[in-house]
Amino acid sequence: MSAQTYLAYDYPLLGAFWTMLMIFLWIMWFVLLFRIVADIFRDDELSGWAKTGWLVFCIVLPFLGVFVYVIARGRNMGRRERAQARAQQEEFNAYIRKTAASDRPSSVDELARLSEIRDRGAITDEEFRKAKELVLSGHGPT
Repeated sequence: MSAQTYLAYDYPLLGAFWTMLMIFLWIMWFVLLFRIVADIFRDDELSGWAKTGWLVFCIVLPFLGVFVYVIARGRNMGRRERAQARAQQEEFNAYIRKTAASDRPSSVDELARLSEIRDRGAITDEEFRKAKELVLSGHGPT
């Protein structure tokens, strides 16, 4: 019982709050540091030497480097991040449009067409089965 009382005496609630606050601030600082490093590499306006200089500054003097970077270049960080997100979204949309607009009909469309042809009696069940195997194997009907 005295060990529990001793522990509570040595680590009061305010101490627990202070510890959680420090952990939260460290995590936030690391998030900011990683965002700054990503922004350094994302920025096309910076030369290679400038990127190296900012990176070394943020690694050698981490707190000062991060705060100076935010003060000096923080205004455009959001703009560069939005531009990258917009470019990624446009690439994704272009890929979707290209994929959706392919000239080759899907295998479901080909199977439906083959089924209609068989129902009309233009092909036999054996020909339908062979054509269906070709469609499902990815080679298409011949």
